[in-house]
Amino acid sequence: MSAAPGRPQASSHRSAQHEGTPVSAPRPPLKPLEQALAELLDFAVALDGVESVSTFEADGRVLAQNLLSALQVPPQDNSSMDGYAVRCADLSPAQNLLSVTQRIAAGSSGTALAPLSAARIFTGAPIPEGADAVVMQEDCDVVDDAQVRIKSLPAPGQWIRRAGEDIRRGAVVLQKGARLTPAALGLAASIGMHVLPLARRPRVALFSTGDELVMPGQVAPEAMKPGSIYNSNRFFLRTLLSRLGCQVSDLGIVPDRLDATVQALHGAAQGHDLILTSGGVSVGEEDHIKPAVQALGALDLWQIAIKPGKPFAYGRVHNAHFIGLPGNPVSSFVTFLLLVRPFLLKLQGVTELAPATFALPAHFTWARADKRREFLRVRRNPAGGLDLFANQSSGVLTSAVWADGLLDNPPGQTIAQGDLVRFIPFSEVLG
Repeated sequence: MSAAPGRPQASSHRSAQHEGTPVSAPRPPLKPLEQALAELLDFAVALDGVESVSTFEADGRVLAQNLLSALQVPPQDNSSMDGYAVRCADLSPAQNLLSVTQRIAAGSSGTALAPLSAARIFTGAPIPEGADAVVMQEDCDVVDDAQVRIKSLPAPGQWIRRAGEDIRRGAVVLQKGARLTPAALGLAASIGMHVLPLARRPRVALFSTGDELVMPGQVAPEAMKPGSIYNSNRFFLRTLLSRLGCQVSDLGIVPDRLDATVQALHGAAQGHDLILTSGGVSVGEEDHIKPAVQALGALDLWQIAIKPGKPFAYGRVHNAHFIGLPGNPVSSFVTFLLLVRPFLLKLQGVTELAPATFALPAHFTWARADKRREFLRVRRNPAGGLDLFANQSSGVLTSAVWADGLLDNPPGQTIAQGDLVRFIPFSEVLG
């Protein structure tokens, strides 16, 4: 029976209460991504401990201390070209012939340059005393073994790299919390660092839940039981963790039983900083993560206002952090990039956590505005815009392979052809 015109609908609710009908508690509002990330990062305290690691093995790792240079780079003025070191005062339009009195290669040193003389010099070789410019060999004519004609009058300082122009003695070359790149490793080596002080690697225990999961290689495709699926999440999560410098203990697949889940969590908490799971963080009868974590510690189940990836869990199991990701592969992939990645970086002392983003034009239309913030799988095209993968379902992992980044679309926002949108390249977040 419909309510009478003008009567508040709450009256039927009160009536149901009066008759003893149970009323479920209202669901909490979805948590904005920024709030979820801020709360998660509040729990991420940098790990104790410093590891001394060979500079050769430090790619992607995080510096635990500032690196100060004990020398200047380059150590002395040197030539940036193959040519001739000269004294500018010796040269004029009427006087351009010089005697070649010495030859200076990289790794050797010359003698003071006499007036009206030149030194044959090679890239990287020290500038001899008295010389104040280098003339590249293309601007010189060799008259004989002992003389050279300068065809282009040099300016003082030409083609000379000054001592210390790259690094000054005592300067901070790389800062604590920097994540090391190949170029940074070369820079560290240039100041003599063969071993680097690095933040301790997070120890992460990884497992999946779900009786439907099987491992590739254990069951042939034609022998798969109805309802079974291969465990893809385990492969990309383990790889993502390794790229972030983590030591990963892969605990496999845990059966959908409460006792098995409790046992797995209890064991995983021993000697690990983080337990990461995928699947089982909803509230279904076969989702045992929530009661298992609560039996051993504390858990917050968050419903995050993003698509894909709404269900997310954070808690503690004994002394270890716990993060539970959704089971759908794209949801698990996206929530890892948006939330787990910055969490793990902060554990290692990284201070710059936000990835670089770019404003690019959409070369498609998106008419289905969602109330949640969407992360669409897109790819840059030769015209400088973004193409959209046709199927944006959270179970379609091919979308993440085809794409080279995510389009961060605000809630309630449609996209028209040519609109500028926020693009997060995978190169910013996949390692």
